[in-house]
Amino acid sequence: MPWYQNTFRLPAYRRGFHLISNIVEENLPPETRNLKAGLAHIFIHHTSAGLTINENADPSVRSDFESHFNKMVPEDAPYYRHTYEGPDDMPAHIKASLLGSSVTVPVTNGRLNTGTWQGIYLCEHRNYAGGRTITVTVQGE
Repeated sequence: MPWYQNTFRLPAYRRGFHLISNIVEENLPPETRNLKAGLAHIFIHHTSAGLTINENADPSVRSDFESHFNKMVPEDAPYYRHTYEGPDDMPAHIKASLLGSSVTVPVTNGRLNTGTWQGIYLCEHRNYAGGRTITVTVQGE
């Protein structure tokens, strides 16, 4: 089975959880359109932001995620040693590790095959991050 890959840059997002499913779909390798079945692996090239899949309908889910992660992994914890990049940096690394740097989604008839209420989230954990780089690798037939 052939492999296809595309790397692109997201615009800068404020801290929080953001739906990026449409942007990912728009940036699938062009050959993906010809696949009947396959897998898309979506990877973020950063250590202070992550990816996850969750509810895409109610925006309060994304704000609840942000609130929960901020309580679970607070800024300015007295035991952090990695502090020279700002108070949000070490918590951002921890949050990104908890969520992960990639998701895998089935491809059916050339499109991402997520559930009805599922969306791909960019989990931006820095206060002033720039655009993030994403690579999508697709395999299928």
